[in-house]
Amino acid sequence: MLAGGTAVSLLVVLPFAAGTPGPRAAAAPRVVIPGAARCPIFPADNVWNTPVANLPVDPRSAQYIAAIGPGDPLHPDFGQGDWDGEPMGIPYNVVPGSQARVPVSFMYASESNPGPYPVPPTALIEGGPSSTGDRHVLVLDTGNCTDYEMWAAYPLDGGRSWHAGSGATWPLESNQLRPATWTSADAAGLPILPGLVLASQDKQGAIDHAIRVTVPCTDDRFIWPARHEAGQDDPDCPPMGLRLRLKASVAISGFPRMDRVILQALKTYGMIVADNGSPWFISGAGSNYWDNNVLHELTGINGSDFEVVDESCLEVAPGSAEADPARC
Repeated sequence: MLAGGTAVSLLVVLPFAAGTPGPRAAAAPRVVIPGAARCPIFPADNVWNTPVANLPVDPRSAQYIAAIGPGDPLHPDFGQGDWDGEPMGIPYNVVPGSQARVPVSFMYASESNPGPYPVPPTALIEGGPSSTGDRHVLVLDTGNCTDYEMWAAYPLDGGRSWHAGSGATWPLESNQLRPATWTSADAAGLPILPGLVLASQDKQGAIDHAIRVTVPCTDDRFIWPARHEAGQDDPDCPPMGLRLRLKASVAISGFPRMDRVILQALKTYGMIVADNGSPWFISGAGSNYWDNNVLHELTGINGSDFEVVDESCLEVAPGSAEADPARC
């Protein structure tokens, strides 16, 4: 790695023995960032890393799919190069433990972890430095195995300090969730980094975690593992934290290999509703590896190809992201 806060968008899977996907399968492989082998992305029993292929369908599945958009296509919100002049996907930055920490002020300070954060002056920002969008900034501190995340992040005084809408810190060796009702850098009060589709995962042929997804409407409530809502009073809309998966019956063998890896992850691990936005937009980091034409073929999958998972049986404790398949 990666001294001085070099930004990367690679993630590798350690070669653990594979288990049969399902709620009683062996624990998922632990995922690490290159140069940060001692900092897996949460414990293996974290809900993000837990297969849900064999969990029951939520009785309100049809209702939620109808609200999200059964005829709308799956959309990879990442790729190679720029879109409308902005780099595609959500980047993240890897820094050593010696990275200088800088002050950070927050609009929603009461629900944000206070600074200083180890944000390099040239940290990659979602959408680029001129973006007017979500402007997420993700920083993995390899010396302390901590993920720092900010939303609506702007550098001040040449990056000597930052201002953001909200911010959260995630000790990667812990399953601890944020306090109930607290936001994070994401509307659901969840971390962003563990839900990104990354090029090195696809290259190796396995994405061993759930994927972050946005939907056009959410109800004004949240369910485990989410901690925050940002919706309206509409019970037809899904709550933040909802888990969905691609139906086992959906044929994926005809898709290019690049797409099959993503689609298999959506069958095995599914996706978690993390924010309001366009329907079925799944998050990932940009890379020259991606072939945008190949990724576009994912639009052949529609909302009606998904179903809602009832993962409530996995919950060990309300304040923890630990998932125990033996409870199901």
